[in-house]
Amino acid sequence: QFKLVESGGGLVQPGGSLRLSCAASGFTLDYYAIGWFRQAPGKEREGVSCISSSGGSTNYADSVKGRFTISRDNAKNTVYLQMNSLKLEDTAVYYCAADAFTTARGMCVDGRADYWGQGTQVTVSS
Repeated sequence: QFKLVESGGGLVQPGGSLRLSCAASGFTLDYYAIGWFRQAPGKEREGVSCISSSGGSTNYADSVKGRFTISRDNAKNTVYLQMNSLKLEDTAVYYCAADAFTTARGMCVDGRADYWGQGTQVTVSS
């Protein structure tokens, strides 16, 4: 009943942009920190970007700083990840997650969450 659904993934050329969306159903995101994580084949899952419940604090992996932007619209119960200047190494399945009682940094570093989405594929290829 408590679900997170990602959308917006797809195939894009290097240097292109995508915006991922994470919509919650069955619960409100108001009190949850939200994170975007990704996992490429043969690699460990990594925290990409996380945002506090209020949106006042954010955290980014070094590899995406300056290129990705996380935001949230609590009125729409949705979180976004704007991805610009995409690189081949950004190819992965991207997951959104929600966790209460944590900080943006804590969520990205620990990778803990109460709820996880099913993932959306992002493929960067020429």
